[in-house]
Amino acid sequence: MAESEPVTVVVPVGEKRGCPEDEKDDAPSKKPKFESDPPQQDEMDEPEGDASDGEEDGDTFANMMKHGLTELDVGILKYVSDHEGFSGVLKERYSDFVVHEINKNGKIVHLDDLSVPAEAEEAQEPEQQPKECDLLTEEQKKQLGELQLFKNKEGNVSIEVLDDSKEKRTLVHKAIKNQFPGLETKTEEREGRKFIVAYHAAGKKALAAPRKHFWPKNRGSFCHFVLYKENKDTMDAINVLSKFLRLRPNMFSYMGTKDKRAITVQEIAVLKITAERLAHLNKCLMNLKLGNFCYKNHPLKLGELQGNHFTVVIRNITGTDEQVDQAMKSLKQTGFINYYGMQRFGTTAVPTHHVGRAILKNDWNEVMDLILKPRPGAEKEFLVRCREEWAKTQDPEAALKKLPNKRCVEGQLLRGLSMYGKKNIVTAFGLIPRNNRLMYIHSYQSRVWNTMVSRRIEAFGLKAVKGDLVLKGTTAHVLSAEEAENQSIHNIVMPLPGFDVIYPTHHIGEGYRELLTADGLDIDNMRHKVKDYSLAGAYRRIIIRPADVSWEVINYDDPRVSLVHSDFEKLENKPAPVFNKEGKYRALRMEFSLPPSTYATMAIREVLKLDTSIKKQTQLNTTWFN
Repeated sequence: MAESEPVTVVVPVGEKRGCPEDEKDDAPSKKPKFESDPPQQDEMDEPEGDASDGEEDGDTFANMMKHGLTELDVGILKYVSDHEGFSGVLKERYSDFVVHEINKNGKIVHLDDLSVPAEAEEAQEPEQQPKECDLLTEEQKKQLGELQLFKNKEGNVSIEVLDDSKEKRTLVHKAIKNQFPGLETKTEEREGRKFIVAYHAAGKKALAAPRKHFWPKNRGSFCHFVLYKENKDTMDAINVLSKFLRLRPNMFSYMGTKDKRAITVQEIAVLKITAERLAHLNKCLMNLKLGNFCYKNHPLKLGELQGNHFTVVIRNITGTDEQVDQAMKSLKQTGFINYYGMQRFGTTAVPTHHVGRAILKNDWNEVMDLILKPRPGAEKEFLVRCREEWAKTQDPEAALKKLPNKRCVEGQLLRGLSMYGKKNIVTAFGLIPRNNRLMYIHSYQSRVWNTMVSRRIEAFGLKAVKGDLVLKGTTAHVLSAEEAENQSIHNIVMPLPGFDVIYPTHHIGEGYRELLTADGLDIDNMRHKVKDYSLAGAYRRIIIRPADVSWEVINYDDPRVSLVHSDFEKLENKPAPVFNKEGKYRALRMEFSLPPSTYATMAIREVLKLDTSIKKQTQLNTTWFN
């Protein structure tokens, strides 16, 4: 999973993350857990719409963000460094934010080889060996390529088989499917002439069970590959691959979801699909590339990664070289407060942690109201109409009809209410995918953690003190005064509230109780009537020190040019960016590695000392471009 969440300036970030602990962390457990990856964000917590490279109607987005959250709203209050800070524009272009996964062996994942491994070619069945290129004319290939990319208005391509025989037709069928993944074929007879008709296998056919292909016993069952993507969410990318390969999305496995508005590189595994079939997709995919193929006997699991390596460009910086050096040296030596980033809390006028609090209070009418009621700020028109219909009629079926996409959270809840009635909100709410439901209560935990860590830093600074917590294995231990003298702040943890954690014994620990009591919750009873919503709690380090930190200040003249040399550009032998020392624009280019469950935006926040909320960044961007 991508363990950090980006901030966008013009376009919403929409970073989505899966949580390996979603299946276990909130059920009763014998031992408290050390915090791992954050749960997946819900689609409806992102502002709607995006642009290919950030060119979106700034006024519309700014209007939406007038009602968004700021860092103060979610407990992000403190810094650990004493430099002044300076301004800069983050993610002006999606290529300003590059993420490389760090795999379970500690290696940074790169896309640097598009070739098919030799064993894959040797493993092909003999009847796949004929030269397929000889079976199709250049004109037919052109037509099939257009069909594959949905550019064919007729929706199909007919190829007459003049030298008709079953063997010849079989070879043509295979040639089309192998050279143009995503296309399906059938044979038709018209006026005594045989035609092979190719059509796009999207929709229901695309999700049908995959055909069984010959698979050598000595080859690993899973093809592992590196996925390079630009400005696309991991699940969106997998859905695209699924349709082209006629697979269900759950045939793919990965170690974590990655940012949408970014260039990201990560490892993916898929069950019994050859490297050759995957490599064919490179001819027709937009903003996606697949490579570094190999076969293994195991899939990938969420949370197996060791972290992510980030390359971040902050444009139009105002800081001097000395200020930049001071800020970056502090980040390298001391680190940053390990706050949960802003995307943990949603970007609409109804924060996700408010819904989480209502769930924990067992106030299901409030849960329903918070999700469905009209809200200030810009939203897509169909959502506005849906909310207005609900407010006027309280009729779930009528409100549902206003939604073209029923898979959003509002649509899933309304469908549940129409099926089970408004007296069974808990059951209706259960139609929302589990990860999305848990996201709400995890968001509440995160807001509590942020708030209490701010109080801890305010009270005691960067020194371990009596009553702080450290982990010994999976068990939390309370420090004595003597132990605290020899303990580093980088080892201090604080709990996310739950029934299976302990709290600091100094006054910050009591602060947890006061905060939850003010929210109408009992800290001594974090078990819920619905098992899914029982919070075991977890521990999280309060200060994180990045690894592999480096930086440079660069000057450039063209703001439209990418300032990072991507893996794909290197494969294409495209030249690296050239910087002009006399350029009129200045940018800070930084690199660093972070462990799982930490947010890159919080590291960047420590450098800039600027509010990283989309609301504030939008205001900054509007000022800069006006």
